[in-house]
Amino acid sequence: MTLYILRRILGFVVTLLVAAAVIFILLDLLPGDPARFILGINATPQSVAALRLQMGLDDPAPLRFGSWLLGMAQGDFGLSQTQKLPVAQLIAERMAVTLPLTLSAMVISMLVGLPLGIVAARHRGKPIDTGLMILAQAGVAVPGFWFGMLLTLLFAVTLRWLPTGGFIPWDEDAGAALRGLLLPSLALALPQAAILARVMRTALVDVSTQDFIRTARAKGMTFGQAMWRHGVRNALLPVLTILGLQFAFLIAGTIIVENVFYLPGLGRLIYTAINERDLVLVRSATIVLVLVVSFTMLMVDIAYGLVDPRLRERRT
Repeated sequence: MTLYILRRILGFVVTLLVAAAVIFILLDLLPGDPARFILGINATPQSVAALRLQMGLDDPAPLRFGSWLLGMAQGDFGLSQTQKLPVAQLIAERMAVTLPLTLSAMVISMLVGLPLGIVAARHRGKPIDTGLMILAQAGVAVPGFWFGMLLTLLFAVTLRWLPTGGFIPWDEDAGAALRGLLLPSLALALPQAAILARVMRTALVDVSTQDFIRTARAKGMTFGQAMWRHGVRNALLPVLTILGLQFAFLIAGTIIVENVFYLPGLGRLIYTAINERDLVLVRSATIVLVLVVSFTMLMVDIAYGLVDPRLRERRT
C-alpha cells in the first residue's frame, strides 16, 4: 500500500508541474501588453516601462516561470497589480466562500444522487425506475445556472425564504452565510446528483448479475440484503471516479454560479482578474484550483486502493 501511495503522490507532483507550465505558457502568449492594459491607453511610455519592470515582464520567460514556482513554494503568490494586495490573501478570502460552496454542493449531490440510484437499481424495470431515470436525464440536460435562476424565482422572489444573492461574511453572521450559499449549492448539485444517480444505478445493475450475488442469494439472503452487503461496495469504484470528476466540475462551475448569485468567491475573482488582465492573480488562482482538483483525484486514487485490494497489489 505504501508503494501504491508513493506512486500516486509522484503523479500528483508531476501533474502540478505540467499544469503550472501550461498555465504560464498560455497566459504568456496572450496578445497585448498587460502593463499597457492596466495603465490605460493614455499612459506614458515611461510609466508603462516602469510597470513592466515592476511586474518582471522584461525578464526571460524561463526566469519568470522559475521565480513564480519558487515564490509559490515559499507561500508567496505575488502582488495583484490591479488590487494592490497579496494574491495569497485574496485567494484565502475567496476560498472561504468557494470551498464551502463546493463541499456543500458535493454533499447535496451525494445525498440526493446515491439513494436515487440505489432505489432505481432495486426496482429495475419497474415504473419507479423509469420515472427516476427520466428525471435524472432531465437533470443532466439542464445547466446549473438555469437551475439557479429557477430556484431564485421560486425560493427568493416568490416565497422569499432565501436571499437572491450576495454573501454575508462568516464572522458577521454564520447563519446568514449558510442561507446565502444554499441556493447556489442546489444549483451546482442538482445536475451532478442526476449524473451520480445514473452511474450508481448502472453500477448496481452490473453488480447484481455477478456470481457472488447469486451465491449470497442461494445462502438465503434477499436481493436487497445481498446488494447492500456485497453489491454496494463493489459498485463504488465507478462511483468514486465520478465523485472525483464531479468535484472538478463543481469547482469550475463556481465561476458561473458565483457570478449569477454575486458571491465573492474564487471563481468570480478569476473572472474579474481575466477581464483586468491581472496575470499574476490569474496564474496563481488558477494553479490553486488545479491543486485542489489534483489533490481530490489523489484522494480518490488512494480510496481505490482501500476499496479494491487488487489495485494496490499490482506492480504497474
